Parts: sequence; structure tokens; C-alpha cells
Amino acid sequence: MKIEIKPSLSAKDAKAVTKVTFSPEHAQTQYVREAQTQTLVVGVKDSAPFTRRTCITLVRRIVRTAQVQRIARLAVELDALVALPGCELTLEDMLRLLGENMVMAGYEYRIYKTTPKEGWPDVTHVALLGHVSTHEKKALQAGVTVGEEVNRCRGLANTPGGDMTPTILAQRVRAAAKGSGASVRVLGRNDMETLKMGAILGVAQGAKEAPQFIIVEYKGITNTSAKPIVLVGKGITYDTGGLSLKPSPYMLDMHLDMSGGAAVAHAVIAAARLKLPVHAIALIPAAENAIGNESYRPGDVLRSMSGKTIDVLNTDAEGRLVLADALTYAARYKPALVVDVATLTGASLVALGTKASAVLTKDDALAHRLVSLGEESGDYLWPLPLWDEYKELVKGKHGDVSNISPKPTRDAGTIEGGMFLAEFAVGYPWAHIDMAPRMVSDSSDQLAEGAAGAPVRMLVRLLQAGV
Repeated sequence: MKIEIKPSLSAKDAKAVTKVTFSPEHAQTQYVREAQTQTLVVGVKDSAPFTRRTCITLVRRIVRTAQVQRIARLAVELDALVALPGCELTLEDMLRLLGENMVMAGYEYRIYKTTPKEGWPDVTHVALLGHVSTHEKKALQAGVTVGEEVNRCRGLANTPGGDMTPTILAQRVRAAAKGSGASVRVLGRNDMETLKMGAILGVAQGAKEAPQFIIVEYKGITNTSAKPIVLVGKGITYDTGGLSLKPSPYMLDMHLDMSGGAAVAHAVIAAARLKLPVHAIALIPAAENAIGNESYRPGDVLRSMSGKTIDVLNTDAEGRLVLADALTYAARYKPALVVDVATLTGASLVALGTKASAVLTKDDALAHRLVSLGEESGDYLWPLPLWDEYKELVKGKHGDVSNISPKPTRDAGTIEGGMFLAEFAVGYPWAHIDMAPRMVSDSSDQLAEGAAGAPVRMLVRLLQAGV
């Protein structure tokens, strides 16, 4: 999709594009075709005041409706958007949101589909009509860049498990980073054995596919003493649940269990493409949680890179195991901040539904900051506590900690995962984002089915703001 700003349309262009108008008299969106013009009338009756949230869904609705109507070229007057009732956005903010969300709304995962004879109903061009400053134009360009990286993240996550092994994930991340300004380094099994990453190796030992530890790094500052922001993403390329077999209905989407890894990789690549003044690192522990003769077992005790031993009470709580070693590895960078992102628990959906990811940290100010960045970006977050009173949930019997509660319970499952990770996030400020609620798009998102690409937009804003 090409999005450009024009002062106005020429007479020739006016006949070739569909103009978008906004009507408070309509609740729905209508396509009106006349002799010389085509108009997409967007109903805004139920979307006042015009906040960031309503801007995001409205913009996506325009693109999705245009796809249904097979409209390839659109024109939107910026003044008409700014004039919507109760508009709370500056033009700069609006242009960034337009860039991000138009690009995101135009995405469909079609790699395995045959192109129909009539072609795909894509919106190929959008003209934003109005006069803007150079700074505002850059905001649009930044939004388009971020939207593109969100879509590339979605493409990685949507790829079936048979075509997305840890090795292929490493190759795809390396290819995505090429030319961006970010570098990629990959540690293999031998490297992980040398580093004594027993948690990752334990999860991976049942699969024929070798684990990979993917490091994406971008240095956008010359100050060598500045501490980096490290993003850690769960990279389970397919999750059977291991010997604690996942129920079959819940196994279907488990190629998406590396969504956190895809998100942190593309957040750092986006920062590189935007040339943000930040030192950013993404760590992606990638493995397949498979069933085989060598699979790790419930009752096994794994020794992590930190030296702490872990009681494996359930092999389907594998994400926190691979993250444990990655969080320990993160400490060698002496980071200013570490944020891990993972499709960690089904309990987070019970708590929050599919509208927001959970954020857990012992730093209330950090939690508030991440929630604010989530609101600003559209990758919404909501906090849950990590009080010391919950430590008993991960108290080990034979080992130092257990990967699930030793007492059978359905309570506080998301907090349990966070408390486990807190045992390994030592020596630096840290937050955990359980993005399981946002693994796939919600029906109200006005996005294609499949991976939602969360929380790339929030992470980019975090890297942009710095610590």
C-alpha cells in the first residue's frame, strides 16, 4: 500500500479514486457510486469523541470496507478527520496512526493461497489531502514503517509450524534485518551447552529440530557506555505441550507460540529502520516443544543458566523455561531495562479477554509507563500484581523453583508465570508482558484473522522514548 500526502487531487485523479467522507447521520459505512465519482461514506455516529482508540478502528474500517468493495484507490481529506466531533489528536499523532493502521488493515496472510483470476481486492494507493509540515510528514512515514514491521511480524507468526522451525526462524529474522541497520547473531546447541542453558536445552531435547538463540542488536547511539534496552521474546515455534500433552483444540494455533519472539525482533528492526537514537537488543530463545524418545518429563529437574534448578511439573509450561535462560543471558548487557514478551498463559485470557495483554512488574512506575505507551500505540496493556505473597506458587520441592504451582490450582495462573520469571530477572529493571490475549486478532479489531502483531507498536514507542 502506498500512502502519500497531496495538497489536492487533480481532475484526472478525482475520477480514478474513491473519496472518503464522514457522516454523523450514518452508523455504518456505505459505498456510493455515481456517474463521475465514487464515495465511501463512513458512519461516525457511534464514534464520538474522536479519541486515539476510535481513530484506530475508524481508519482500519475504511480500508477493510474498501477491500470488500474492491476499491483500490482512496482519498481522505485530513481536515475532515481533524474536524470530527471531539477530536483529541494533533495532526502529527493522527498521521502516525493513519500510517500504522492503514498498513495493518491492508494485510492478509495469503502465502499458501492461489491468486484468483480477478486478483486480490487490495487497497493499493491512499492519498491524504491537505497541507502538512515536514515534521508531520515524517510522522506518517514513521507510522508506515512501523505498520510494515507489524505485518512482517504477523507473517512470521502466521507461518505453519512445519515451515517455521527454530532454524528457519533464525534465517527469516536475519533476512528481515538485512539492510535495516540491525545485526543478527545466532547461538546454536553447542553454544548453549557451553553457556549451560539447561532450561532451553531441556525443552528442545525431544525435537529433531535444533534450538536457536537469536540475538538482534541495533546501536543507534555512539555513546558506548549507554545501557541498552533488552527485549526478550518467547520463540516456541510449535508447542505440542510436550509429554503433558496439550488438548487437541488448543494445539491448532500453537505455531503462533513464537509471537513474542517475532514481536521483539521486528520492534528492534523497526527501531533500526527509523534510526532511533537507542541501543536496543532482542533475545529470542527458539525451540520446538515436541514429543519424542528424548523429551523432557514431568518430574525432571533442569539446571538453568543462572544455576538455579527447576522442578518440571508440567512440560506445557515450557515458555517460561526458555525465557528463564534468556533473562539470565540479558544480564550480561548490563541493561537499563528488560521487557519480555510471551504467549505465556491461557489464564491471561480468563483475566482480560482478548482486548489487552497483561503486564507484570514489581515497579509500579514502570507498569504505569508501559500501560500509557500501550494506550498511545493501540497495543493495550493492563497490570497484574507480583507481590511477594505469591512466591509460594513457584516454590520448588526438589529444585529451587517449580515451573508451575506444586499445589494443583487454577488460581493466579498469569501471576504464577510472572513470579517464576522474576526468579531469573535479577539485577536490572524488568517487566513481563503476557500477550496471549493478543496473540490473534479480536473480532472488533478490524484486522484479518490470525496473528495480531502485538505489541510491536508499543515496543517501538518504548525504544523511541528510551529509559
